[in-house]
Amino acid sequence: MSTRTAPPRARRASAALLATAVLGVTGCAGTVALEPGPESNALACAEVMVSLPDTVGTVALARRSTNAQSTAAWGDPTAVIYRCGLPEQGPSDLPCFDVDGVDWLLDESNAPRYVFTTYARTPVTEIIVDVTYIAGADAVRELSPFIAAKTTATARCLAATDVFGGGSVSPTAEPTPTPTP
Repeated sequence: MSTRTAPPRARRASAALLATAVLGVTGCAGTVALEPGPESNALACAEVMVSLPDTVGTVALARRSTNAQSTAAWGDPTAVIYRCGLPEQGPSDLPCFDVDGVDWLLDESNAPRYVFTTYARTPVTEIIVDVTYIAGADAVRELSPFIAAKTTATARCLAATDVFGGGSVSPTAEPTPTPTP
């Protein structure tokens, strides 16, 4: 019997959809059913897991039990999902930003459920936030220090100044005409 593996982007998309579906249907405080990442047995994932807080956000979303290794969930209904050990990300056109030393890619395509994925950090972690219950930035800000302490960054997001050689970009500047011979 042969098995086929989806390309990394398709696997990430299907895993995100599964986790997003869980956000929508989980309404009672039972165990949250999640899918583990393929590298969920990484030592760094275990080290982060044992340090995660019991509550998240100023609204004090309580941590819930999950059925998958290297996952966590907070809130009833589930408002924040944490998954560690996902496939590595390549270059992306998603917005990238730094929170407490961790670079995050932001996918807003399933709003109000936002997917934050670590960029250039091993192992890859994602946080799925239903912004109906908590601001995405609040959840990421609260969990970033735990991830920064136990995972390794291999690169950084590029800023516009990195791309344009440290100069400034002015949207109102007129282009300089090139003389024609």
